[in-house]
Amino acid sequence: MKDMFPKRERGSVMADILSRLADELKIKKSQAENAVRLIDDGNTIPFIARYRKEVTGGLDDQLLRELFDRLTYLRNLEQRREEVRRLIGEQGNLTGEINEALNRAETLQEIEDIYRPFKPKRRTRASIAREKGLESLAAVIYAQSLKTGDISEVAAPYVDAKKGVNSTEEAILGALDIIAEMISDNAEYRKAIREMTFREGVMVTSAKKEEDSPYQMYYDFKEPVARIAPHRVLAINRGEREGYLSVKLEAPEERILDWLKNRSVLKEPSIFKTYVEKAVEDAYQRLIKPSIENEIRSGLTETASEQAIKVFAKNLRNLLLQPPVRGRVVLGLDPAYRTGVKLAVVDQTGKVLHTGVIYPTPPQSRTEESGKMVKALIEKYGIEVIAIGNGTASRETEIFTAGVIREMERGVKYMVVNEAGASVYSASKLGAEEFPDYDVSVRSAISIARRLQDPLAELVKIDPKAIGVGQYQHDMNQKRLGEALAGVVEDCVNSVGVDLNTASAALLSYVSGINAAIARNIVAWREENGSLKSRKELLKVKKLGAKTFEQCAGFLRIPGGENILDNTSVHPESYESCEKLLELTGHTLQDVAERRLGDLQSKVSETGLEKVAERIGVGVPTLTDIIKELMKPGRDPRDELPPPLMSEDIMEMKDLKPGMVLSGTVRNVVDFGAFVDIGVHQDGLVHISELSDRFVRNPMEVVSVGDIVKVRVLDVDLKRKRISLSMKI
Repeated sequence: MKDMFPKRERGSVMADILSRLADELKIKKSQAENAVRLIDDGNTIPFIARYRKEVTGGLDDQLLRELFDRLTYLRNLEQRREEVRRLIGEQGNLTGEINEALNRAETLQEIEDIYRPFKPKRRTRASIAREKGLESLAAVIYAQSLKTGDISEVAAPYVDAKKGVNSTEEAILGALDIIAEMISDNAEYRKAIREMTFREGVMVTSAKKEEDSPYQMYYDFKEPVARIAPHRVLAINRGEREGYLSVKLEAPEERILDWLKNRSVLKEPSIFKTYVEKAVEDAYQRLIKPSIENEIRSGLTETASEQAIKVFAKNLRNLLLQPPVRGRVVLGLDPAYRTGVKLAVVDQTGKVLHTGVIYPTPPQSRTEESGKMVKALIEKYGIEVIAIGNGTASRETEIFTAGVIREMERGVKYMVVNEAGASVYSASKLGAEEFPDYDVSVRSAISIARRLQDPLAELVKIDPKAIGVGQYQHDMNQKRLGEALAGVVEDCVNSVGVDLNTASAALLSYVSGINAAIARNIVAWREENGSLKSRKELLKVKKLGAKTFEQCAGFLRIPGGENILDNTSVHPESYESCEKLLELTGHTLQDVAERRLGDLQSKVSETGLEKVAERIGVGVPTLTDIIKELMKPGRDPRDELPPPLMSEDIMEMKDLKPGMVLSGTVRNVVDFGAFVDIGVHQDGLVHISELSDRFVRNPMEVVSVGDIVKVRVLDVDLKRKRISLSMKI
């Protein structure tokens, strides 16, 4: 059987995969082929995206990750295809028709449908009937060849008490069970019924217990399966799991049964016709319908989860790339009631200068004493910004802080910082290693202050899932979510670059090619030998070989190092080309360091990008990147974004009135809109319908986490603590 239907050639399979990748991602086949080759050679996504643009045709990191995910799926699909082919072949059941069906299958579901009739099953009504010797009776009935006669006479020879068949009725029922399972196992039928149910089915939900809950809108709810929004799927799943909702999927049953009978019941007269119709109805109601409903709901959940992961990933990317507040001494406040507000002063580099506790909140309410302490710290350390965590007692701490600022003449500002995950970090092994001499709650205050100074460097210390910029993140595949978010962090860290001599091991571990062990080795080497003077010194670090160096070097910066190029994203492999470019345009590395390259771009333009690229031995994309880096060595792409919105005074929710126009910061973007912080301790919702005057299909078309936006107050519900906003000013 294996000789008759051999495995497809590896080259042919890979060619098919590359064609599908190109078609689905709308890229050239050569781009897909080159990207796959680079991935298979052990190159990281950030490295490929940044330093192999000529090879991939400029595919960015997000598209490359999409390609990698799809490549993994298609390879798993191929592996399962061959496994099923082998399993069916070993049973001696692999026909040319089945072989071709396997070759045509484009999804794992289709392959599983083909394998279904041959898959070892637990004992079913049909398998029990087969054990009783009723398979040939089932074949006679399903053939429907007898036009006259009595079915009892046909079934009589199959009555055998020793086999457990005590009457013709039992024989017939057993045969119909076999027919029902055979119909249910038909891959073509299942595919068609699945498509009909998805296309025409309706999701129906009702209240399982009548009480207030977040799921009240689903207590009497219907929506076509094909149109149901991903966030509603996840909400319904959670409501069902928590016991608030009953959920069912209403399929077009009459049409499905008519379709099945047209394919199973012959039009010619037969004494078996009504029995086959019964078997068809049983096959659908008992076997196909529940199975298809589960498959469709699983598919909806998977699609919804993927959408939620994309939303989470996009929000996380925007949050991590928030502009840092550079060159400021920051006071971090971690609010609390009974145990007081922990505080930490950090200098411009994040070094801890002072820690302590104040008690401006109930039950102590030692406001005056706390105010004096904060004023003294502001004067002593030249504090310019106060970062307040947004957790418990945040509102009272904010009111206290605004009062202190009003009484001073230093122009101090404050910002409420999302502290999601700060407590996770402070209680972690990493937090203990970084600040062994500080209490857990004090570490949180330090983290809050540093989070304002450099969001990326601080947030990488926290599990991305704990940062809280997603929706329904606990309802999805945690492994898949973790992988996606880790990829986002990796891309963000590498797009910004990392100071090799100050970065923590946590930050270094996200640099292309560097794992946690090598990151620790770099920190250990620094502690033993002092700061690295050049990127080449990395090769002295234990376990950091040539391949790792190739992957990581371009993303690591050395301010004040021996070579100014070590403080840019120019890769060491391009240093020679870079120096040729400088010589060609009449410049030196000293000019780069002193930023005297005002005429570099005009000189390149005079000669022509293509000619210059050819003369220095690089492609045009690499040349363009080199020029950009030489013009601004050590640049941080985040500096090009608008600075975060800070406050000097306070508003309360009760101060809001419909019609007010305010500035706010987008804190989270979800499928149905965006949550905006307008400085009243309760984020307002801009529903998707209020994001723009034009129709918006996806909120991310309009806003991103961290955006500063103008909003108009539509409604304020003090009792339910809900604020409705509009961006239609």
